[in-house]
Order: sequence, then C-alpha cells, then structure tokens
Amino acid sequence: MDVGRSSLCNFVVNFLLEENYLLTAFELLHELLDDGRDDQAIRLKEYFSDASRFPPDQISRFNSLRVADPQSLLEEKETAEEKLAISDYELRLAQEDILRLKSELQKKTASLDELNASLSSEDASINDGTKIQQQKRNSSFTDLGPLKDQERQDLNCAVKEYLLLAGYRLTAMTFYEEVTDQNLDNWQNTPACVPDALRHYYYEFLSSTSEAAQEKIALLRGNETLLQANRRLTEERENLLKNKEFMDGQMNALTKSLEGLKKDLTDKENLVQVLKQSLEHQRQELDGCRAEITSLKMHIEGSQSGKNLAVSDSDDVQSMSLENYKEDIKKLQMEVEYLKAKKVTDPESVNVVSSEHEIIQTEDKIIEIHEDKSSVSCHVEMVSGAVHNEGTQSFDVHSHNECIDKREDALHDSLNPPNANSALGNGETILEHNGELQAENSSLFPKSDGVNDEAVSEKTGLGTIQILADALPKIVPYVLINHREELLPLIMCAIERHPDSGTRDSLTHTLFNLIKRPDEQQRQIIMDACVSLAENVGEMRTETELLPQCWEQINHMYEERRLLVAQSCGELAEFVRPEIRDSLILSIVQQLVEDAATVVREAAAHNLALLLPLFPNTDKYFKVEELMFQLICDPSGVVVEVTLNELVPAILKWGDKLDHVLRVLLSHMLSSAQRCPPLSGVEGSVEAYLRVLGERERWNIDVLLRLLVALLPSVHQKVIETCPFSTTAETTQAVLSTSMLELYASGLVEWAAFEWMHAECFPNLIQLACMLSQKEDNLRSRISKFLLAVSEKFGDSYLTCIMLPVFLIAVGDDADLTFFPSAIHSRIKGLRPRSAIAERLSTMCVLPLLLAGVLGAPAKHEQLLKYLRTLLVEDTSKEPRSTRHIPEIIEAVRFLCIYEENHAMIINILWEMVVISDINMKISAAKLLKVIVPYIDAKVASTQILPVLVTLGSDQNLNVKYASIDAFGAVAQHFKNEMIVDKIRIQMDAFLEDGSHEATVAVIRALVVAVPHTTEKLKVHLLSKIFQLTSMPTSTTDLMRRREKSNAFCEAIRALDASDLPAASVQNFLIPAIQNLLKDLDALDPAHKEALEIILKERSGGAFDTISKVMGAHIGLSSGLSSVSSFFGEGGLLGKKETTETVAEAPASPMAVPTTAVVASAAVEDTRFRRIMLGNFGDMLRGKAKTQEDSQTQ
Repeated sequence: MDVGRSSLCNFVVNFLLEENYLLTAFELLHELLDDGRDDQAIRLKEYFSDASRFPPDQISRFNSLRVADPQSLLEEKETAEEKLAISDYELRLAQEDILRLKSELQKKTASLDELNASLSSEDASINDGTKIQQQKRNSSFTDLGPLKDQERQDLNCAVKEYLLLAGYRLTAMTFYEEVTDQNLDNWQNTPACVPDALRHYYYEFLSSTSEAAQEKIALLRGNETLLQANRRLTEERENLLKNKEFMDGQMNALTKSLEGLKKDLTDKENLVQVLKQSLEHQRQELDGCRAEITSLKMHIEGSQSGKNLAVSDSDDVQSMSLENYKEDIKKLQMEVEYLKAKKVTDPESVNVVSSEHEIIQTEDKIIEIHEDKSSVSCHVEMVSGAVHNEGTQSFDVHSHNECIDKREDALHDSLNPPNANSALGNGETILEHNGELQAENSSLFPKSDGVNDEAVSEKTGLGTIQILADALPKIVPYVLINHREELLPLIMCAIERHPDSGTRDSLTHTLFNLIKRPDEQQRQIIMDACVSLAENVGEMRTETELLPQCWEQINHMYEERRLLVAQSCGELAEFVRPEIRDSLILSIVQQLVEDAATVVREAAAHNLALLLPLFPNTDKYFKVEELMFQLICDPSGVVVEVTLNELVPAILKWGDKLDHVLRVLLSHMLSSAQRCPPLSGVEGSVEAYLRVLGERERWNIDVLLRLLVALLPSVHQKVIETCPFSTTAETTQAVLSTSMLELYASGLVEWAAFEWMHAECFPNLIQLACMLSQKEDNLRSRISKFLLAVSEKFGDSYLTCIMLPVFLIAVGDDADLTFFPSAIHSRIKGLRPRSAIAERLSTMCVLPLLLAGVLGAPAKHEQLLKYLRTLLVEDTSKEPRSTRHIPEIIEAVRFLCIYEENHAMIINILWEMVVISDINMKISAAKLLKVIVPYIDAKVASTQILPVLVTLGSDQNLNVKYASIDAFGAVAQHFKNEMIVDKIRIQMDAFLEDGSHEATVAVIRALVVAVPHTTEKLKVHLLSKIFQLTSMPTSTTDLMRRREKSNAFCEAIRALDASDLPAASVQNFLIPAIQNLLKDLDALDPAHKEALEIILKERSGGAFDTISKVMGAHIGLSSGLSSVSSFFGEGGLLGKKETTETVAEAPASPMAVPTTAVVASAAVEDTRFRRIMLGNFGDMLRGKAKTQEDSQTQ
C-alpha cells in the first residue's frame, strides 16, 4: 500500500510541476515534511532549492518584505476556514453526485475492450490512458503532445480529490486558488469522472500493458492523420471535379468546332465538284461555238462566189445593209455590257471584256472608213473577233447562236436584194466594189485561218495525250529496266496534261512502279521526275495525286520501294501546303521509322531532318523528339550515325529545346540500366546494386552517351550565351576563368545552363556508373571520354574548381566547395558515400572515372601521379579506404591502363611498391601486374614488366612468390615472343624445382591458361614437366592435396590435348602422363578419369588394348575399358572437343610439326640467370613450409 501511495504522490508532484502549479507544489512540500514523508519530498526540495529557478537575492528581497501581523493572519485564517467549510459542503454535494452517477459509469467502464472500441465518444479517456501508460515508460506528458482542455479539467479534479482524501487541505486550498479557469467542485459527466479517480487511474495503468497503450496512441494519431488526409483528398476531389467539368466543356466546344470544320470541308468538296462539272460543261459549249464559227466561215466564203450576180440597186443595198448592221452593232454592245455585269466575278471576265472591246473598236473603225463596204466588212470582222476570242467561256451559248443567226440573215438580204434584176446596168460599179471587197477580205481572212489552226492543233494535242496515256502502260513492261528512265518525259507529260484524274492516277502509279527494285541512281532519277512534276502541277495536285501514291507504297514488300517513299517525304514536302507537312508527311515518316529494313530507317532519319525546316510551327516538337530518341537507339549503327550527324542538329535548330533534350537523354540512360536485373539477389551486397546489362540496353546506353558528347558543343555555347556576367575575351574563346567562377559562387544570380553540368549531368553519370559492373569497360570509357571533352571545352579552371571536387566527394574524399553556390552544397555533398557498401561501390565504379576522366586530363598529370601514389604506395594505415578496397583500387588502375599514355607512370609506381618492405603492398603489386598485362606491348613486357616480376619471384616471402606466378602466366598468355617465353620458362622451372605443393599447383594452373595462346615450345615444356611430376612417387598421404594436384594435372592435359602437339611429345609425354595419373584412382575425379580414358584411347590408336592389359593390374581397366568402348561404340566415340572441357579453344591455324622427331626432356641452359633463380630457392621453400601454411589459412 505504501508503494501505491508513494506512486500516487509522485504522479501528483510531476503533474503540479509540469503544469507550473508552483504554489500548490510548495504547500505540498511543507505538508509532506510535516508528515515526516521526506522520501517523497526529495524532488520538491531539489526543485525549490535550485538557485537557477529561485535566485537567492530574490528570495532575500522577498524575506525583507513586511511580515503580516497576527490580526491579519487571524482574519485570513477565518476566511480560509469559511472557504474550507464551503468547499466541504460542495465536496459533499459532488460526492453525492458521484455516487448517483456511479452506476452509469460502471456500465461504460465495465470492459476495457469496449472502452477502446468507442474511440470517437471517449477520446478524452483514451488520451488520458495513453498519458498514464507513457508515464509508465518513464516519459513525460509532453511526449504525447500538449494537454487538451478536457484532459486538463479531468486531471485537475482528480488531483483535487486526491489532495482532500490524503489530508493535504492547505495544498488543496492553494490548488483551488491557482486553478482559476475551472470550477473544481463541478466535475462534468465524462468517462474520467469516477470515485477516487487518481487511484482508479493508477490501478488501470497497472492492469494495462505498454503494448496496448502504444496501440491506443498509434490508433489515435492514425485517426487524426486519416482525418487530415480525408480532408485533403476531399479538396483534391472537388478540384478534380471542377477540372473535369472545365475539360468536358472544352471537349464539347472542340467537338462542335470539329463538326463545323468537317461540314465546311464537305461543303468545299461539293463546291469543287460543282465547279469541275461547270468547267466541263463550258468546255463542251466552247467546242460547239468553235464548230459554229467554222461553219459560218465556210458559209461566208461560199457567199463571195455569188456576188458577181448582183448588178443593180447597189446603192440601195449598201444603204440598207449599213443601217441594219449599225443596229446589230448596237445590240452587240448592249450584249457585251450585260455580260460584263453578269460575269464580273468570273476570273476570265477580264479577257472577255477586253476581247469584246477590241471587237467593237475594230467594227467602228471599219464602218467609219468603209461605209460603202460595211455590209461585208462587219460580217468578216465579227467572225474574226469570235475566232480570236474562242478560248473564253463567258458568252452565253443561246445569245451567241441568236447573234449568229441574225448576222446570217442580214448577209443573205444584203447579197440577194428584191430588185436584183435592175442591178445589171451598174455592173462596172459592182465589179469595182467587188474588187475592193475582195481586197478587204484578203486582209482579214489570214487572221481567221491562224486561229482555226490553233484550235485544230489543241484538239490534236489532246488526242495525242490520250493516245500516249493509253499506250504507256502497255509499253513500259516491254522496255528494258535500264532504259525505262527514258520514258519519264513521256509519263510526266501525260500526267501533267491529261484531263482525266483517273488516268492521271494510273500514270502516277506507273511512275512510282517504273522499276521493280530501283537502285540508288534509278531512285534519284524517279525522284527528280516527281519533283519536276510537283513543280508543274502545283500544291493541290501534288497532295491529291502524288502523296497518295507514297502512302500506297509504304508497306510494299521490297525495301527499295519503301526507300523511294522515304526519299519522297523529304523532297516533295516543299510542294505541298504547310499543314500537310506536319500531319500526313510526318505520319508517313513515323511509320517508316518502324520499318524492318535498315536502309529505310536511315532514309527516314535523313528525310525527317530535311522536313523539319519546312514545318510551319513547333506544335509537333515532342512527337519529333520521340522519333529522334527512337532512331538514336536504333540497333543499326548506320541509322545512329545519320541521326547524330543530321537529325539531332536539325531538331536543335528547329525546336530550340536543348534543355528538354538533355533531361530526356539522362532519363533514358538511367532507365535503360535500371530496368536490367541486379547482378545478385542478395540484399545488402555490392552486387545487388550492379546491373546485368543486356545487349540492347548496353547499346542504348552507349549511343546515348555518344549523343551526350555530340551535344556538348551546344551545351557549352548556351553556357557562354547565357552568362549573366560581363563577357570578356576569355569567355568568347570558350574558357571559363577563375574570376568568373568566383562570381558564380557568390550566388547573386542564376546560371542554369552552367549549373546543369555539375548539378544534374555529373550526378546522373555517377549514378549510372554505380550500376555498371566491372566488365563494362566500353561504357565506362565512353563516360571518361565525355568527362575529358568537358574539361577540354570548359577549361582548366572548371576542371580544377568544379569537376574535381564533385568526383572527389563522390569517391569519399574531401574537397573544396568554395566555387559552388551555397544553395547546391547539399546536393554536391549528397554524392558522398554514407555506408561501407556505398564506399566500396564508389571505389569500384566512380574511382575509375576520377582517374581516367578527370585526373586523366593532360593538365592534371602531376596530380594524377600524386593521387595514385597516395592510393598505392603511401602508408595504408593513413588510408582506410585503401586497406579495405585493394581489389577495387587495382581494378580502377587497370581501367586507367586502357589509355597508353599512363603506362609509364603506373610502371614507375609499381617499382616503388616492389622495393617497399610491406608484404601486402608487394602482393598488390603482383596482382596489379597481372591485370595490366593485356594493355602493354611486347617491348614494355620484356624490358619493364618481367624485371618487376622476377624481383617479386625472388622475394623471401612465399605469398609474394605465389602471387607473382599468376602474373607470369598472364604474360605467357598474351605474348609469343621467344625471349619472353624463355624467361617465363626459366622462372617457372625455378618455382617447380622446389617441389612445394602450392608452387606446383600454381605454376601448372598459371600455364594452363596460356596453353591456347602460347608457343609450341612452351606447350611441350609444360607437358614434359607434367610427365616428370606425375612420374615422381607421391610423397604425401593427404588425400585432399593429392586430389588438388591431380585435378591441376588433368586440366592441363585436357587443355594440351585440345591444342596441336607434336607426335613425339604425345608419344613420349602425354600418354605416359595419363598412364601415371590413372594409377592413383583415389585422387582422380570420375569426370577427369573418363576424359583421360577417352584421350588415351584416341591418342594411342591400336596400342590401347596392349596398354590396358599391361596396366590392368594398376588401373583396373580389364572391364572398365570394355564398358567404355561398348558405350561409345566403334564409330560413336565422341571427339575430344565434344567430350572434354578445355580451358580455352585451340588456335585456328595449327602449326606443322615433324612426326618422327624424338623429344627428350627439355634441357635448360645453365646460364647465370638460371643459377640466380635456382639459388637456395628449394631450401627456402622447405624451410618456410610452416610459414606458408599459416599464411594460406589467413
């Protein structure tokens, strides 16, 4: 009970102090001290004795205040007693209320589970319970957030109740005074209102668990979070509904607009058809007019012959004729005026009016000059005017026929008057007039004949075109393919001039299909013809006649025809309307980009570049950009080259969206790597971050990096153009000075184009590099070349102040960020690896870029040397990264050796590593030598690499010696120089002379790797050594060692068997070595045993049965070999390349060797070099066998 009482008291103390009820706490301190409960008053005494909260000078000042007299104290006491009595009365009333409500509260608190389920109605009670459970875990009230008003009121009432029940009345009175915003005697009806509330809370707390409290707290906070999320989602839903309504309105408006446009288009098409019909009708009318004019002319000529009969009343006839024709002329003038008003909108009306005006003027002139001969002249002039104006279509046919009829009647009356008989007496006068009339006619009729010839010629031309159009489709198939281009002028002429659209479509189809599979020259001839035709026929016919032919050919089975379509898109685009270029023609190009033929995709890229400058706007930019990236990632290198050289510059010039292209480019690069599976599925390993690139993904990343390099000049140009600082001569020369970088670092102005390189591009390239495995040297080299190009373009200042710090931080080193604005410091520092895995990954993937792409710049040669020396030579204790990641550092240096200019520097550092006494550094030097051998030439290997290896091979430490053996094998694998091979052979003999198991196995396996690539001399030497080693009796009983050595020998024999060996070597070394290995069956792997038996049977020929009988007792082949023979059969024996697992393929061209030569054990020249190699080496190995075994286990 004391423990529970103490806990309740501590709870009250904590509550009073945290709620800053200091007077109440001070009174409680005194009452506890008066009751002798000093142990419960410890915290209060410490609190009120704290000098920082209650300074001594302030307390002394308060003590100096006036002390109340006894009378005032008595009055205060009486007042307090009255208040106490009132409080007791109110307390009794409250207790009665509590007893009355107790039954109701017991129903609500009967089950804790029901209480937890009713969170919405009992929010205050749950919060209070979570507070107490948090207190059980030694946490304060502030851990659960600020107290709510209801919680504070419940706790105040509970504390007041506890103080009264515990007898701390003065403290309770002080608490009454301090709580001014609440009536403590009126406890509202809440779930927390229970009798003896504080003890009830305490017992509830003890009966609950921390897990339940955490659940309640989490549930409460989760409810609040969900309510906030619900409100936010409701707002978003309302916004989306508004946007949807707005978009629906726009869609309806666009739909109506589209329907209106379709209706207008239909109306215009109908109008075009009506105009075509009207034109055809007018042509028919014109032909009828021409025929009438011709008949009229013939009638006039016939009338001339009867003029000699008119011999009387000539003057009357002339006067009557003159008056009649004046009236006719007036009627014609009125007709012309009427036609002017009627045909004012006709495009040919101007020609009609001018022609009629000429007719009227000519008729007036003739009448004025030849009044006496006007009857005939007027007729002739009218005929001539009609012939001259035969091409026009403005005269009304009915009016024209009436006019012709009137003229014929007038002419007949003038030539045949009623009193013709009385005219005989005036014959001379008539003859005279007749002569003048003939002269006049002779001057007018040639003009009429010329017009008639023109009409006849036009009719003949149309007939010729019709004959040509009918004959061409029949002629073309019978013309040799190489001569069909000679028909192009005829086909073009027929297409251009034929009046029927169906015939023109047929001829255009013949033009495109002139040659079944045209070559490049023939395609160009056909395309030149199409361009010439488009120039002549205009935009409308090009769109309606030529482009449909392109669309029909787009899915043709022959790629040459599809290639012709691709060429037409670029060359015919300028002869169509602008809106057709970025719709129909772009759609054709888009389909050609998907073509299966490489040449078609190449032509599509080329012609798309020609098409872009003709687009009326950049509305289709993003579609074109998508096509560009599709072509740039094309699997064909030819398509990629055309895209890089032609299409990319055209898009940049047309769209002027370099920023968007760069952003999409980086996104495509990263996504190409990210969608590949990880190298390992083990989470937390370095391999889990690396990706296994497929061939397509590797190609995509490579071409995108090439595109990035191609865009670098444009990026640099934009950086210079957008420079916010005053330009100088240096900036125009594409060099960024240190002073300009200092201005940039101040951060006063933005320079987005410049900041993109180190804030976006470099981090993305680093992220890409961290997904590339170690074998992706090509992609890593492409990134390094880009970095070198950046340093060359942007200058040494940018390289030193911007590039180098970025990559130093990315590999985990410290760097100076002085030249970076403070706004991007966090982004640059975010590149630093944060874990051991990230540090190893950065060493593996980013360090090669730092060495080759940043420090590999010509201006950083000295700094590169210093950095390499720090990585490889200096004390490793000062470089934790070096000691942990030596293999990754060696791999980074190997990548640096891809660039030949770095070889001399790395070899000098290798010598420094060799002469240092540190064993680990020497072993690292041997490993580094092994990996750089493929990148050096024979001269360097002979003069510099081999001396380093010989030095390591002569070292006293066995681990250093064994590490050098693999490097010797790498040299033997890559060089066939006789001098190099001899040095390697001597060194390997020195290792084998010792007889150590580890040295023997290492030498055999190192040389096995070189077998497919080395000289025959080294192969025979290796085979002889294997024979010698297998002939020696086994000196150890360790089965594991025997198996290891036997496996090494078997692998070597199988590799040698797969290569070309002299017959003598096979007879003297290979077969005996196999026989020796088959004697120790316990150490022989079953797979190796089967392979050796097959090799032995193949190589021994007919002697195999004899060998098996002799060796039967040793190798147990009496039944085994027969079973092998029956399994494979006489003719079914598998070849050696199909049954053996060779280490590498045999050389393609086997060397001819003598078959009768007898090769004994290879004799080694007793030279000074050999004596140095053999000197005390065996004793040293035998003497330090224990040391070697210990190091092996480590």
